[in-house]
Formats: sequence, C-alpha cells, structure tokens
Amino acid sequence: MSEHRRKPSQPQDGGRAAARRAAQQPSGRRAAPTRDTNSTTEMPSGSYGGERPPGGRAEARRAAQRGASGGSRRRAAEPAGRAAGRGRGGPPGKDRFINYPRSDRYGWRRFVPSWKLVGGSCLGFFALLVAGAGVAFAWVDKPNPQLMAEAENNVFYWSDKTQLAATGGQRNRQIVTIDKIPEHMQNAVIAAENESFDEDWGVDPMGIARAVWNMAKGGETQGGSTITQQYVKNNYLDQDQTLKRKFTELIISIKVGVTDKKPDIMAGYLNTAYFGRDAYGIQAASQAYFGKNCDRLKPDESAFLANLLKGPNLYNPDGGIGTAAEPAKNRARAEERWKWILDREVEVGRMTPAERATYTKFPKLKDSGQASGLKGQKGYLVETAKKYVMKQTNITPEKLERGGYRVYTTFDRKKVEAMERAVNKTKKEFLDPKERPETDKLVQFGSASVDVKTGAIVALYGGDGWDKKHFTNNADTSGVPVGSTWKPYVLAAAMEYGTPNSGPDGLSPNSKYNGNDLTVINNQQGQPLMNNKGEPFRQKNEDPTPFGYVTLTKAMEKSINTPFAQLGMDVGLSNVRKMAKDTGILESSMDPNNNASFSLGTSTPSAIRMANSYATFAASGEHVEPYSVSKVLFNGEVQPGFDKPASKRVMDDNIADNVTDVLKNVVENGTGTKAKKLGRPAAGKTGTTDKNKSAWFVGYTPQLSTAVTLFRTDPESRKLLSMNGTGGVPSIHGGDIPAEVWTNYMRDALEGLPASDFPEAGPIGAKADADGAPSPKPSITPSRTPSQTPSPTPSQTPSQTPSPSETPSPSESCKPFDWACDDDGKNGGTDTGGTDVGGTDTGGTTDGGTTDGGTTDAGTTDGGTTDAGTTTDGSTEGKPGNGNSNGGLFGGGG
Repeated sequence: MSEHRRKPSQPQDGGRAAARRAAQQPSGRRAAPTRDTNSTTEMPSGSYGGERPPGGRAEARRAAQRGASGGSRRRAAEPAGRAAGRGRGGPPGKDRFINYPRSDRYGWRRFVPSWKLVGGSCLGFFALLVAGAGVAFAWVDKPNPQLMAEAENNVFYWSDKTQLAATGGQRNRQIVTIDKIPEHMQNAVIAAENESFDEDWGVDPMGIARAVWNMAKGGETQGGSTITQQYVKNNYLDQDQTLKRKFTELIISIKVGVTDKKPDIMAGYLNTAYFGRDAYGIQAASQAYFGKNCDRLKPDESAFLANLLKGPNLYNPDGGIGTAAEPAKNRARAEERWKWILDREVEVGRMTPAERATYTKFPKLKDSGQASGLKGQKGYLVETAKKYVMKQTNITPEKLERGGYRVYTTFDRKKVEAMERAVNKTKKEFLDPKERPETDKLVQFGSASVDVKTGAIVALYGGDGWDKKHFTNNADTSGVPVGSTWKPYVLAAAMEYGTPNSGPDGLSPNSKYNGNDLTVINNQQGQPLMNNKGEPFRQKNEDPTPFGYVTLTKAMEKSINTPFAQLGMDVGLSNVRKMAKDTGILESSMDPNNNASFSLGTSTPSAIRMANSYATFAASGEHVEPYSVSKVLFNGEVQPGFDKPASKRVMDDNIADNVTDVLKNVVENGTGTKAKKLGRPAAGKTGTTDKNKSAWFVGYTPQLSTAVTLFRTDPESRKLLSMNGTGGVPSIHGGDIPAEVWTNYMRDALEGLPASDFPEAGPIGAKADADGAPSPKPSITPSRTPSQTPSPTPSQTPSQTPSPSETPSPSESCKPFDWACDDDGKNGGTDTGGTDVGGTDTGGTTDGGTTDGGTTDAGTTDGGTTDAGTTTDGSTEGKPGNGNSNGGLFGGGG
C-alpha cells in the first residue's frame, strides 16, 4: 500500500472527542485489527501507531452503543470548552459553593450528601440555635412573684350591666421566703411533681416521657412539666395553647433553671400556685385549709396541699365546678392521691418508711370559708355563670381563676331579690328548728326562673348562701326526684305518638283511663307486668278512693297515679324519654330503669332544667336552651361562644297548647289551686315523692317559667330524708309550700307587666273511652261496680271527702300552712286526697323503680352547664309500689 494513502497518525489525547470521531466512521468500514504488542511489523493503514490513545477503544465502543440507541441521528458537536471536561475523569466545568446535587456522581448517588455537607449543615444549625437562644435569653424576663399578686379580678355583671360581684385578683395571697416553707412541704412537692428538680436545668425530657408512659399505663403520674416550668406557667395569665406561648415558656424555664438557685425557684413556685378556696400561695392555702401559718404544717398536711397542685377543681374535697367535681368524688380522689404522695416520698428517699407508717388518717380540714364576700345568692349566681362560661369555651377552672374576665350574666337583680324574699318569708312562717329540731332542720329550698321566649335564666335560689356555709346550689342540684311534675311529658307523648289501641292518631286528653287504686298495669301487649314476687304489679294511689275511668285531664287535675302509669306503658317509655329530652331535660338526669314508675317522676332534673322544660309548653312547642351568660370580655376583647341560643320547634303547637290547657285546669281546679292567688292566667303541676322526701311546683305564665323544690338531706350521707311532720304537718305536698313560694315570687317578678292569656288549644287526638281503646274493657277490672267507681265531677264538694279528719269543720279556722285546710273555701283538691276527692301527686318509686336520690354539690345542669349525670344513693326503700308501697315491677330494679 502506497504511503500517500495512509491516514495521518491519530492524536494521543483520546477522551470523548476520540470516541465521537470513532463513532462517525462510515458504517461499512472495518474496525482496525487488534494490535499485537509483541509484533514489530508495521501496522496496516488505519491503525494506531506507537502508544494507544487512552480510552480510545473503550470510548469508541461506548460511542457506538450510544449511536445504536440513538438511531441515525447524529449528536451535535460539543463546544470546545466543554469537550475536555465531559470525560469520565474530567473535573466539573465550574465549581459550586454547595455541590448538591453532586456533579461528580451519577444516578441516585448524586443525591446522597457528602460528609462535608452534612457536617457543615449541623454546625451551621447549631450556630443558629446558639445565637437564637442568646437572643431569646436576652429578650425574655424572669418571673416576678410580686407581680402575680396584682392579678386582675373577674367581674360579673347583672343583666342591667351593673356589677354583681368581683372575684379572684390579689386577695388572699401572702408571699413567704423559703425558710418559712417546711422541708417536708418541699419534699412532698418534689416527690409528686418533679423528682429530678435538684438536678435538672429547668426542663426534663425524660420526665415528660415518663409521664406519658405512666399515663398510657393508666397509673398515677408525676407531672410532665418540671417545677420550674410550672412556676413560669403560673406567671403567665395568657394560658393559650399556642406554639409561641409554649416556646416562650420553654426559653424562660431554661433561663430560670440556669440562672436561679433551686430554693428561689421552689419558693417562687409555691408562692404563685393556686390551691383552691381562693388561696394563691402556700401561706394562704395553709390558712384556708388548716387555719395555721405554713411553717407549722405537718408532713401529712403538706402532702394534702401538694395533692392540690394537680388541680384543686378535682382534688379539693369541697367540690368544684362540673359533675366530675362533686364533693364525694373529689374527696375520694384527694384521699387516694394523698396516700400516693406519702408513698412516693418513701420511694424517692424523702421520707422514711417508719415515718410514713405514722400517717394513716386523712388530715382534718377546717370548714371552708371561701367566697365569704359573696353573700346571699351571689355565690350561686357566680358559680352558675362560671359553669356556663366553661361549657361554651375551652377555659379551665384554673385559667378562669387567674382573672381578667368580664362576665355579663342574664340574672335580673330585682327578680333574684324577689325569689329570696319569697323563700325567706315561707321559711319564717313554716319552719321552727328550735321547736321541732327532728323535722324542721335540714330543710332545703331550691328554685329557678327562666324567660319563656329567650331561655335566659333570670333568677335562682340556691340556698342560705356561701357566707352561711351552704355551698350546694339547690337550683342546680341533681338527686331530687321530681314526682308528678313528670306527668305532662307522658301526656304530651301520648298526644304525639298515640298508643297501640288508638291507631295512628295521637290520644286526646279527654281519653279515659282506669283511676282505681291498685290497678294492674299491663304492657303494650295487654299482659300484666310482674313484680319481684312473680305477681301482677298493681299501682298504688295515695288515695284509695275508687275513681273508676277518668279522663286524662281529670287524672292530671287530681294527680292520680294509675292512669299515667298505664299510659306511659301504652305510649312507650322511650317516647316519654324523647319528649322530655326534646323539651330540655338532660338524658343523663333521667331514671335509667324502664318500669311503670318512670312515668310518675323518678327522674332527677334540676330546678333550672324543669323551669326551662316547662317554658317549652308556654312557648307553644318552641324550645330554647337555658343560658346564664350573654357576653364575656377578656383583656377588652369579646370572646366567642356566647350568642343567644336559637329556638327550635320540638312539638306541634297544638300539642303544647293542649298540655297548657290541662295544666291550667290543675291550677284552677286541682292540686295547684294555691297558685290562683297570682291573679293572672297560669299553668302548673305539683309533684311529691315517696315518703314526702321532695315536693315540687313547676308553673308558668306566658312570660316566665319557674320551678320550686323542697327537700331534706342528711349532710353526711346526702340522702334524702322524709318531710313527714315537717312544719308540724303530717305530710307535705307540692301544692303547698312550693306553690306558696312560687306564687309569692311570680307576683313580684311580674309586677308591672300586663296579664296575658295562653293561646287557645284546638281539638286534638282520638278520644278513647277506656285505657286508650275505642271502648271500655270490663275484663281489666271485673270487680268494678257502679257503687265502687263513682264518676267524679267538677261539682264535688268537701262533703264528699272520705276522711273527716283531713278536712276541718266549718267552725275551725285554717292555721298557717295547714294544707288539709282550703283557706279559700274552695275545692282545692290537695295532694293528700283530702279535699275534692283528690288524687295524689306522689310519683315515688317501685321496688324496681328509683332510689332515694341524695343531692350533690355539683349537680346536673345548669344554666346550660354540663350534661351531668344524676347522682343518687343507689338504694330503695325496700317497699314496692310507686313510692306508696305496692308491688314492684321487674323485681328489684327491673
């Protein structure tokens, strides 16, 4: 081969440029043969001479592969400046400050940061953290216990915006130095709240984790926060759970933990903590609970005060706000935690086992003198308003106690004063504890009044007053059965739902039911209910008079039990429950037992709820939830959640108006005739329970609905006691003292308002002649004869009454509160059945019915507070019947 046909020798640089040239060779040309490095023969044309260019053939192969995958398209030539840098071993064309993603790696490796990047990032973050902490340390201030002593009051206002009361703030607080706080008090707090207090730097991550773990196991815990954090938190009136507030609290805690001495932190914490009974700080708490200076506290007393730091609302034996904070529940919690704290002190080495063994009895507390400045009804008004505020918001009792709130209530000063006057007047005329200590002591009054149209609570009577050591709010207490004031719900349910015998239509109030004493009560299938002896259950009336078949209107007028016991079973107790719930009765206050006595009033709503519920009848079926607060300000800003409740139609207006028509007849001709003295249209119902343990009158006009209750309680067991003999009278009923209080209050409360009547009731429902059936069924009472079942008529006179001893002779004059005597000279028809051949409004219990129903301090409801459960003592009287001793239903609780 001639020399001129040889190609010039290839450059020795190789790289991608060589690969590209190789890839651009004509496809028909053969690749150069492999060079034999051991041969001295000159290579053919097209071969490389001397040393092979680095990467030449390997790059050629890769270029050929890229060319094959790319089809016939040729890649544009790389710019000269980039060609040298695109080889495998070539450096990047330009360095970056942060080489990420990494240019010297391929695929997923490009996104794996180098150790230099990771280390540099951590170092930079730490530097920023240190700088930020330094700025934060300089920015925040440490707590000042003296400033906490100047906390703002909570101010409560009447409905006319004049001041009702001011609570909280700087009263009842004294700052003491650490040398005045006993070491055993400090030990109790450290054992209970922060075991690592002496070593931590203000925060304890392990303590938080330990608290979470113990809580998950359901055991008793130390607090997750350190004592230092709680001290800082005590100094912040703004307790909002925001990130900013939490961060600020954390920074201050660290600053305090680093810069302050532990004794100073402990003193600051115990001087700012809230212990209940309006006591801020250890000195005020020691005086409030034990009547001594804190330096004289004993170790068991210190353990009790340390127990309160977990939350006095739930651990103060006096009770707190809400159904979970009833006194009995609080005391049980306090005693359990008190024992745990003492044991915990031994566990962490702050008390010897021998010393712990000496403390076996819960320390005796002095009588609560809290809120002595809230005289008369003010304590109950403030408590009711607080409950409503907490129900409508996420404000805790502790946060509310820190002050700064302006609470505008719905309470009308003149109406509250009128209610208190009405109760005091009746008590003065009626009770004589010195003359009759066995019967006239421990008598309690409770009352509440609600605006019919708005649901606003305008007045209440809760008891003698907090300043008189009576802390139970009787207007908002549960555990007092309402008796026959429950019967209107049974009647309303009958008109709404009807019975199996009445067909699809509701039942008319003119339908007739058997009113005889000891009538057998049947289920909806017509089969007799059986008592615990396996015998047919017979309902008892207080009056044995054989009434025969009477209309439901007449049965309500005389408050006869047997018609409503049977009617409730015919309608269905679930429908009765629904009707009561729709009108505002809390389901949790209803008797859970489904027996005949449920229809006779074994449930235990509060006076507030009863007044609000009856307001639904007065408003022709429109229900508005009760409320006691119209507006709340905090730091001058209006708080959300206090709009007026909206009305809701819960029953047909004609049903409500027919209930009102029937209850008007109770006032005009029945057991509630004392309310006629009001002198304007009114409707209402009396109620009395087993052994006269409670007596009620709930009534209304078109403007106001008011409930009044009367009962006696044992202060130790809180069980209801019989009122037989109270006031020198053998038996007390709802148409007597409660109706008297109701009338005196309503007269003053409605003064100046024009009298108005209720809407006229129209015809309603199917009229049944016997037990909800189209025609009488004599087989139900085969022994009935005309002589045994005289038909009562409105023209009955006192001469028809069966017991002369219950009706005074014409020559006798009526003594004050002699309820067997009709001082108006008319056929009043009292609950005892003395006059007007009356029935009874004893809606007591069966042997499977309800319980004695002891009262509680924290009560059910409201002013719209909480859906609290009823609280009863869980016992029965051991006698069958409806509270009048006759035959159980399902045998001891069925």
